Amino acid sequence: MEKVLGIIAEYNPFHNGHLYHLKESIKKSNSDYTIAVIGNNFTQRGESSIIDKWTKAKMALENGVDLVLELPSIYSTSCAENFAYGAISILDSLKIVNFLSFGSESGDIDDIKKVSHTMNNQDENSDFTKYLKEELSKGVSYPKAREISFRKNF
Repeated sequence: MEKVLGIIAEYNPFHNGHLYHLKESIKKSNSDYTIAVIGNNFTQRGESSIIDKWTKAKMALENGVDLVLELPSIYSTSCAENFAYGAISILDSLKIVNFLSFGSESGDIDDIKKVSHTMNNQDENSDFTKYLKEELSKGVSYPKAREISFRKNF
């Protein structure tokens, strides 16, 4: 059976770090095909992308991706967990993806696991929730309050 790698990315724009990530992911997974779910004309921060979605797709295809799928705006401009949820849902719906790869600014999988654990285990008594409520009561925007709460929590 052929192996298929799923990549989640923004590619805004595609650069040498992305190329390294793509090549290493293909090598480590020994995949036959690569499908990339890429953000569209807007970034996760809600800003317009530096390059349009068609150019992003072309750059990905020219550098070794076999199929590019667009991440809808509702996910591509959302928080990290919704961005990931949307992309993973698309890849999962294909029923052919064997491997998943994504990049991160931190590059530290342990930190990513800590953040994931915090986000998936929130309750009214968690430190994160307490910090978040505290920041929101000060009038801080929700994204900024989340960032501050994460920093306090770790």
